[in-house]
Amino acid sequence: MATAEVGTLEKVGKPGTGRLQCVVVTPERTLFDHLVDFVALPLYDGELGVAPGRTPLIGRLGYGELRTKDGPTVERYFVDGGFVQVRDDVVTVLTNRATPAGKVDPVAAAGELEAAKARKPLTDYEMEEKARAIARARAMVRVGTSSRNN
Repeated sequence: MATAEVGTLEKVGKPGTGRLQCVVVTPERTLFDHLVDFVALPLYDGELGVAPGRTPLIGRLGYGELRTKDGPTVERYFVDGGFVQVRDDVVTVLTNRATPAGKVDPVAAAGELEAAKARKPLTDYEMEEKARAIARARAMVRVGTSSRNN
């Protein structure tokens, strides 16, 4: 197949709308499936912003805030780890739990943070679990607090 033909075929699959299809799936249901202008995701090692035309990638999610922007509307969710795939202007998020930011209780999250800090790990596995619980609770506090301030 000629190089020109390959380039043409690659472009056929692109929606070309200048927007992203964002799909958030949990084990129970599809929570979100909308066209948006921009998506910000919490990866395990930092935040990733995705705009239309993004190079394909697969990433591991951390704990934190997923934001979608559609014109002036911003929707926020707390995501509890998982994976993301970006391909052909489709952002697919697979997570154990996604909660609208407005439903995250920062007081309860602060309680979870204190409980996680108070754990007394005895093994390496328990130390890793404690670190994950602290990171998760801190992210919930941030998301819950920021949703109350916006």
